[in-house]
Amino acid sequence: MEKPIIMNRFFALAVTLLALASCGSRDIIDLPRRKASEKLDKAFSEYLRAVETDSVNMHSVMIVQHGKVLEEKWFGDETPGKPHILHSVSKTFTATAVGLAANEGLLKLSDRLVDFFPDKLPDMDALPPEQRKNLEAVTVRDLLTMNCGHDTDPSGVIRRSTGDWVEAFLAVPVVHTPGTFYCYSSIGTYMLSAIVQKLTGEKVVDYLTPRLFGPLHIEKPHWDESPQGINTGGWGLYLKTEDLAKMGQLFLQKGKWNGKQVLPEEWVAEASSFQVPSVPSGVRPEDAAKLGETSDWVQGYGYQMWRCRHNAYRADGAYGQYIIVIPEKDAVIAATARTGDMQKELNLFWDNILPAL
Repeated sequence: MEKPIIMNRFFALAVTLLALASCGSRDIIDLPRRKASEKLDKAFSEYLRAVETDSVNMHSVMIVQHGKVLEEKWFGDETPGKPHILHSVSKTFTATAVGLAANEGLLKLSDRLVDFFPDKLPDMDALPPEQRKNLEAVTVRDLLTMNCGHDTDPSGVIRRSTGDWVEAFLAVPVVHTPGTFYCYSSIGTYMLSAIVQKLTGEKVVDYLTPRLFGPLHIEKPHWDESPQGINTGGWGLYLKTEDLAKMGQLFLQKGKWNGKQVLPEEWVAEASSFQVPSVPSGVRPEDAAKLGETSDWVQGYGYQMWRCRHNAYRADGAYGQYIIVIPEKDAVIAATARTGDMQKELNLFWDNILPAL
């Protein structure tokens, strides 16, 4: 009776070794590869020449269409298996945790911020009446859309603080009616992370592991934390380029992965849709017209995602980290970089890659 079991074990071991050999030094691949068309091959070569000519410091780029990787390249010391800092692309993953928590009935987007942290509020009686009214009106949705009512972004000051970041955020004057004034704020996303941790008892990275990272076969990533042990939310996540492409493909597939509904379809639609007008970080809404219609930062904002030209949308991080989803082409572009001109990086995709898809 032992012989068939031994043979089965040898067979399983042989299959495993064959699979590992076929992968070489790469991680196990979830997104299948397909040979690109001659048109895209030529366009990708022109794109790479343009990257060099325009001195755009790219670290990696991956082009996915119809669920298959058609082109991919890593630059310099970057490698497929090396996690890359994502900066504000992290925000999209935090928002996804909020969407999952809402789907599980743990919160509603209309829930008020003050109700999550009653013990960390400033002296409400000492606030000017209008500011108190505004602070009490801030909702989860206002945080998701960068419309919490702050006049300027307090992220830098709070991040340098050694005190409680939640308390510091709640102490910032809310001078605009929530939902009416766009002010890009990474620390606002931190508050979403704090809300998820308060409700679930888990850090966002742990909450997402069985719900998102596991199904997508994304190894548990590193995510920076505040002094209070809360994932930073708006920044600090590290993932590999193919992980970014998987996230984009998940959104392109309306939340489905391998036949399973990983994210609610309604959430994917809302998060990626135009929810509020937008401007780049540090730019006031009244100055949006000065940027021109071709800026990819004035196309609107969803739930921690930016709308783009060409009816596309993206997760977006400082120095050129992107997950770009192009529904009309059934395509995703994942990219990492270290560039000071993020619009130029996008333009190279629009000018060279998009026409060939």
